[in-house]
Amino acid sequence: MAFNDDNFRETWQRYYTDKRIVHQWFQVHLVNTLGVQKVLEIGPYMGLVTAMLANARYDVTTLDVEPHGPRNGATGHIQTDLRELDAAQIQGFDCIVCCETLEHLHWAKVDGILRAFADSRAPWLVMSVPYEATQFGLSLYWNRHVFRKRSFLKKLRWLDRFVISDDEDFDAHKWEVGYKGYALEDLRRKVESNGWRIDRQDFTDGCRSVFLVCRNMSAD
Repeated sequence: MAFNDDNFRETWQRYYTDKRIVHQWFQVHLVNTLGVQKVLEIGPYMGLVTAMLANARYDVTTLDVEPHGPRNGATGHIQTDLRELDAAQIQGFDCIVCCETLEHLHWAKVDGILRAFADSRAPWLVMSVPYEATQFGLSLYWNRHVFRKRSFLKKLRWLDRFVISDDEDFDAHKWEVGYKGYALEDLRRKVESNGWRIDRQDFTDGCRSVFLVCRNMSAD
């Protein structure tokens, strides 16, 4: 998605709420557990994760359909449509970060992307997608000046089919974990059948996403 100087700041403030910033930080945290240096970030959007990775002294390259060059500390940029990705375009990286992106592709197309990631021989993949299965969260904060609470409840999504708002618009989600036909076990099988071993599974309760840290089976 392209931004101009007139709307970038407003869009940034609207998108990067406190819960989303925690989600962005968690991506960098997971990368830090892997002992890697050269990182390929898929779909940098407005560049917060890029900036954090670069600030943490990772050598980060971004990949997006948009033609913007290196920015926010990235050392390079690959302009390509993810739906047409060839493994030869993404050689030489220690880790691929692909968070909140795969749900924008049709479920049947995700296999090819995961296989291209694996065929690039990058040892690690950090990925996340929205998690809408049954879950409950509650947080409270109190001092003598203020009281705050935040709660959420998700249930019975497995009874509902996911409704695509726009079948052709890349920005529209095409599926989400938790809806009928998109169980977490289905996603795990898809990942593992396309060249990856899942080493870690985790969740963020703000953005309510599931994270998978995956090892390339060809790297073992």
